[in-house]
This record gives sequence, structure tokens and C-alpha cells, in this order.
Amino acid sequence: MQANAVVCEWVRPAAARKDAVIVYLHGGGFRVGSPASHREIIARLAAEAGIQALAVDYRLAPEHLMPAALEDAIAAIEWLEKSGFSADRIALAGDSAGAALALGAIVARLQQGKQPPAAAYLMSAWTDLTASGESYQTRAELDPIHQRPMILAMARGALGPGVTAEDPRLSPLLASAEIMRALPPMLMQVGERETLVSDTEDFAARARAEGAEIRSEIWPGMIHVFQQFPDELREAREAVAAGGKFIATHLVRAQIGSEPT
Repeated sequence: MQANAVVCEWVRPAAARKDAVIVYLHGGGFRVGSPASHREIIARLAAEAGIQALAVDYRLAPEHLMPAALEDAIAAIEWLEKSGFSADRIALAGDSAGAALALGAIVARLQQGKQPPAAAYLMSAWTDLTASGESYQTRAELDPIHQRPMILAMARGALGPGVTAEDPRLSPLLASAEIMRALPPMLMQVGERETLVSDTEDFAARARAEGAEIRSEIWPGMIHVFQQFPDELREAREAVAAGGKFIATHLVRAQIGSEPT
């Protein structure tokens, strides 16, 4: 199906609430991935929350450079609002670059004076395309996947002409204090063995300093987006269950008779 011309996919577990929605944005460095590649984690999260999910098949680089992917994320949210879902019945979720898009969409909405979604659940969030965090050095030997030169190359390869990594919609860590203050409640999870630990911890610290309700967790021994391995890792199952519960507690229920169709 399409949401404002953006290809999306509904994930609706049995008995899931349809009066609210989780917008899921997949990871993949803005270059790979799709709702199909992340269908298992999306379905598990939706089931744990008891709420339907809308997976966004946003445009990918290099054919579509940023901010194309961000524009698609924003368009999907706006389509939901036009379909009858108020912001307090929309939550965002995402992993890695998808978490960056979720945060970027929130920042963009706040910059425009719009209400943010009710909550966000973010896994291994990429909040800083400039890769300035200390953990890129201190955890380099622990991380089997991401090193700073790779992160910087992915960022350069995803940015369109005239678009910079310092744009707070693309590097939410660099958002203003005013934006940080207005963020919705968030649960952020990151693996202990990630160079991206600082992307989570620095963002959470900045937001909390401004009064935002941000919970950040470093999961011992875990790697990047460990939540994608529920069959192999007990921690993955526990983490996604916590994310589902977090989302469910923050989404307002529709009044009887006002559920969107």
C-alpha cells in the first residue's frame, strides 16, 4: 500500500490494537534493507506492544540521496494523521539508520511547530553522522561491525548536494536545546560492544539535561541491533518485549466510535 506515495506495509498481529500505530523505520545505513528484511522484528515488536505497525519502505541511496528517506518518513506520519490517527496515537520505532530517521522526523516536526508522536523506541540509534562520539575510539576493538571510517563513508554516500551531516534532522544529537526539551518519551537501547554507544548515551544525556523523558540502556555483551536475533539471544527477546511494553504504555486509546478505518 502507499501512504502519501510512500510504499509501506501493514504488520497486524492477531488481536493487535488498530486505534493506534507504530511507525517502523528499518536500518541499513540508508542504502539497504526494507520492510521485508526487518519483518520478523517488526512483527515481534507489534505483538509485544499489542499494536499494529506500519513499516515504511523509504527511498534508499545512492539512487535517492538524503533527505529523500527523511521526507518519506515524515510523509508516512502525515498520511496517518490525515487518516485519523492523532499524534498521541502514533509511536515511532527503528534501528540504526532507521532510528536516525525516526529521530529526524521528530526533530523536523518540532521545527515546524507540529506535535511529536507519543513515544519512540530506538535500537542502536545513529544520532550523529559526524561520528564525534568517544566510543568510536574506546570501543573500536570490541565492535565487529562498525568502525569510524566506515560510518563516515556511509554518511558521505547518503547525503545529497548541499546537505550536511550537521543538519539536526540528520544528526539529531546536534538539535537545539529547545528541540531537545520538546522530545517525547523515548526508550533507547544499544549494545555494549558498539562503537555507536556514544550516539545513544550522548543524545540521551543532552535530552535529559533539557528535561526530556529519555531512558537509555547499554546491554552487556551485545552487538549492533542485537534485537534482530530473537531465536539465538534471550537478550533480544527481552529487549524487544521491553520496547513493546514501553510503546504500549504511552499510546492513548481512541474513544469508542472514533477508531480510524
